[in-house]
Amino acid sequence: MSQDVSFVADAMKQAVPYVKTTGIEFEEVSPSRIVAVLPDNPDLHNHIGGPHAAMMFGLAESASGAVVMAAFAAHLGKATPLAVRAEIAYKKIAMGVVRAEAVLGRPADEVLAELEAGTRPEFPVNIMITDAAGVTTCEMTVVWTLKPAR
Repeated sequence: MSQDVSFVADAMKQAVPYVKTTGIEFEEVSPSRIVAVLPDNPDLHNHIGGPHAAMMFGLAESASGAVVMAAFAAHLGKATPLAVRAEIAYKKIAMGVVRAEAVLGRPADEVLAELEAGTRPEFPVNIMITDAAGVTTCEMTVVWTLKPAR
């Protein structure tokens, strides 16, 4: 049985003001993969006319948060997802619209089993940012945890 996660795009815009402010849109939403898009907005540019590095980080982190929300939506009453750490590599100069593809790095069932066993699981979300031509401009990994509710 497949879980309906169509609510995630709207939920991210309501719960995370940064998403709404920057104009991030969600093209694809599933419990294991999210595709988010940052529009080409001059207000978000750097000194060379492309998206500022902070905007690319924010896009990737937002996409990772959306996939975590989608993957663990049915369990958010039991635990709060929190980003633990992130690593980013800027590969090529990005110009124009950029897309972030975020993929859950471990099966959700495995993470939930650790949570149910009383541990605080950590799991990666891997994100690749590409430009309109499909060129990889940035790669990022965000490690998340599920903090048990008290």
